[in-house]
Amino acid sequence: MLTAHHLPSRRSILRTAGGLTAAAALGAGGVLASAPTASAAGDGFGLRIVDRNESDHRMWYYRFQTDAIGWNPGVNVLLPDDYHHSGRTYPVLYLLHGGLEDFITFDAHHDIRGLTAGKRLIVVMPDGGRAGWYSNPVSSAVGPRNWEHFHLAQLLPWVEANFRTYAEYDGRAVSGFSMGGFGALKYTAKYYGHFASVSAHSGPASLRWNNGAVTHWANVSSAAVELGGGSVYGMPFWDEARVTADNPVQRIESYRHKRIFLVAGTSPEDIQGYANESVVLETQREFKYHLDRAGIPHESYELPGGHYVRRDMLERDINGVIGRLRKA
Repeated sequence: MLTAHHLPSRRSILRTAGGLTAAAALGAGGVLASAPTASAAGDGFGLRIVDRNESDHRMWYYRFQTDAIGWNPGVNVLLPDDYHHSGRTYPVLYLLHGGLEDFITFDAHHDIRGLTAGKRLIVVMPDGGRAGWYSNPVSSAVGPRNWEHFHLAQLLPWVEANFRTYAEYDGRAVSGFSMGGFGALKYTAKYYGHFASVSAHSGPASLRWNNGAVTHWANVSSAAVELGGGSVYGMPFWDEARVTADNPVQRIESYRHKRIFLVAGTSPEDIQGYANESVVLETQREFKYHLDRAGIPHESYELPGGHYVRRDMLERDINGVIGRLRKA
């Protein structure tokens, strides 16, 4: 269980974040170094492209300036093999990274190109902050970190204006790992008409389980590595309305008539040094209990091992997304 006694210290989170930041920077080097001169023109939706690379046949990279975020977040857009000559319109999967990761993670570490080769699906992989929790935080001491606004009010319409996508409910899915799995569940419930499919790979599904363990986790991790002492939900007292609005188990009816895909490990392996996969497992079990009571179908897996992306499950998920969404 994740109790107050087991919450991470600022030192332990920062130590872990420092190592992963260095690794991510090395992994991103090849992408960023080859980027051509960026367009200086405004691009609408509150976004301005400050760096870009469209030289790769499939993986296109962008970095944006936006008032929603106090630095310039990056986005990878993975195109289908036949995008440039087919003239087709495609469904889109928004794929959200976990804590202490970034927009290159699924390309650098999880072979997203190989998993989607030959498949008619656009995959959008945005930055979501080292511990942004896909939220507009209650407070920040380091400038704006409004990830929810960036993703839903700016990036999504920008993607649909600049790529041949189905700009409709049956044309969009959202999936994610860990913090990103929570973000996928949250976005699907709060923006009911946006996504026809939602997936959480080791993503917590209940903010209030075990006296609010995941809410504490979000607050402490965001304070340490994202918000300079600020927090997602408020400390020491939560903004209860925000917690309720973001909490999957309190938004069960918002998942009706959607494809739901859940994965959790059964081993209590550490999550990046400061939490435990058993937290994810128990919150997903609570979520599934409420889905079952409401008669809402879902596909779920409890598998040996701890907190990591399972390639076979990600591949199964991607195939399920294609099966659910409108065809290209």
